[in-house]
Amino acid sequence: MTTDTSDAADAAGVFEAHRSLLTGVAYRILGTASDAEDVVQEAWPRWSAADREEVENPRAYLVTIVSRLAIDRLRSARARRESYVGEWLPEPVSDLPDASERAELADTVEFALLVVLETLSPLERAVFVLREAFQLPYAEIAEIIGRGEAATRQLSRRARDHVRERRPRFEADRAARRRITERFLQACAEGDMEGLTGLLADDATLVGDGGGKAKAPLRVLVGRTKVGRFLLSLPSNLERFLASIGVAPGEPRLEVTEVNGAPAALVIVSGRVISTMILDVDGDRVRTVYVIANPDKMSHLRVPDPS
Repeated sequence: MTTDTSDAADAAGVFEAHRSLLTGVAYRILGTASDAEDVVQEAWPRWSAADREEVENPRAYLVTIVSRLAIDRLRSARARRESYVGEWLPEPVSDLPDASERAELADTVEFALLVVLETLSPLERAVFVLREAFQLPYAEIAEIIGRGEAATRQLSRRARDHVRERRPRFEADRAARRRITERFLQACAEGDMEGLTGLLADDATLVGDGGGKAKAPLRVLVGRTKVGRFLLSLPSNLERFLASIGVAPGEPRLEVTEVNGAPAALVIVSGRVISTMILDVDGDRVRTVYVIANPDKMSHLRVPDPS
């Protein structure tokens, strides 16, 4: 009994030591924090039941389990998303799931990158994440996805080229992006159409995700005027939206904080995040505005202390 108890404790200790890494892998493959946490939980009984004496590298073994589970879940999720109301965007997070691993991993959860990863196939996405974010050898990735090494290298090259072609190229540094986000938020709060459109590129786009539960355009808006008008129309629908999700009416509080490792704007009412705006900034202009208002995607956003 003592041996069994000790073995179970050792298994749990190893698993917990790798939890943040595993959650980070799953989140990048899936784009949703809640699904990532579920996948990690699914991995535990497999690890607990494994013949761990035969496992030479627990880290690699656990990453393999989680990656395969995440790929399977992503395949089924893609089918469900075909009936999603409007545009589907990744689930934003305040706390990076593997911040303790390496600081440079923060760049691999940039929201704009996660949006681009949505356009890859599940296998391409998994290969990209495992190679580009976690620097796994091709032979190890091939074993995880059940493909030959040559085929895995081809998947990696195709995914990398696709991401390079579509990923926004930020010219503004983080401090500049924060300043622009603050000015953008101030213009929204003041209903300043001229100030707002002055920050937007001529061909600016807005992608909204309300999931059929909050006001959001069903299709991408294009053009600074359309984007500005939509953003300034949001307060008029706030009271009805709050009632629909069971939040007490209150004065909205607007905060700029870190989301997915970069500046973002939160709309907070009665201590609850009800919407998030993430900006793609090119130089001194906003190229894309992502508005996530689906209440199901707000649970992993931390409410900043009032300053």
